[in-house]
Amino acid sequence: MGTNGSTMLKPLRQGLPPLDPGTVSEAASCALPARYEAVREARRFTRATLERWDVGARAEDIALVVSELVTNALRHALPGAGRPDGGVGGAASAAERAVEHSAPVRLHLMRWPGRLVCAVRDPSHETPVPRESDDFSAESGRGLFLVDSFADGWGWHPLAGALDGKMVWALFLLPAGEPAG
Repeated sequence: MGTNGSTMLKPLRQGLPPLDPGTVSEAASCALPARYEAVREARRFTRATLERWDVGARAEDIALVVSELVTNALRHALPGAGRPDGGVGGAASAAERAVEHSAPVRLHLMRWPGRLVCAVRDPSHETPVPRESDDFSAESGRGLFLVDSFADGWGWHPLAGALDGKMVWALFLLPAGEPAG
């Protein structure tokens, strides 16, 4: 998790049961490249981590939510995101590549007895907003709706200090019978 764990967790403690970083049973994180293939890499990393942690029945829900959070970070939070001429996976300018290297998308998975948090850090300061649409079949706009549907809670907060951007997180309650690690 690194040294920024308690900075990242401070807003999570507001309004949720105590999540003392000192009591984390297990934690893992990975940096993700600024291209859409990172979603597949994040899913693979999440599934492998959750299998090691023996999370059980919630693993697929968590992997789906991680996919949506990473997709949103890539689509909406990176410079040039969504533009075919310089967006994620396209030919980015030197300035955009420099920003991507200085503020990468990063996935964090943290587990406590009875709960798990997945969080995605990105360089944007924009508030993640669920799309106001009745058209669930639309290609985009479903991400935060799915996060809200599958997670037991979610939110976001701006980062402070040396870190720039925001952290979008989702909380999963694990069955009492799940092992603590």
